Amino acid sequence: MAKFRLSIIAKQDLIRIHQYCVKQFGSAQADKYFDTLFDYFEVISQRPYSFESVDYIRKGYRRCVCGSDSIFYRIAEDTMVEIMAIVGMQDINSIFE
Repeated sequence: MAKFRLSIIAKQDLIRIHQYCVKQFGSAQADKYFDTLFDYFEVISQRPYSFESVDYIRKGYRRCVCGSDSIFYRIAEDTMVEIMAIVGMQDINSIFE
């Protein structure tokens, strides 16, 4: 099993995303998307260098797109992937200010 950990902000993002999806699409669809995000976390942790570097947003960060959201992460010194934030495209400019 690959190694990743979620930042506090990423955990809050997951809660926000799930709540939004429940309101917009219902519990079943929200749960499915929630599981999809965790599938992507696994892929990222297995192949962390496969996704684009976004040093122009924050040095050392990389991005993987999942649905309408972007997963921002960094690779820690011990090869652990840290999921830093999950944001919609409309939030990218404001999240890292």
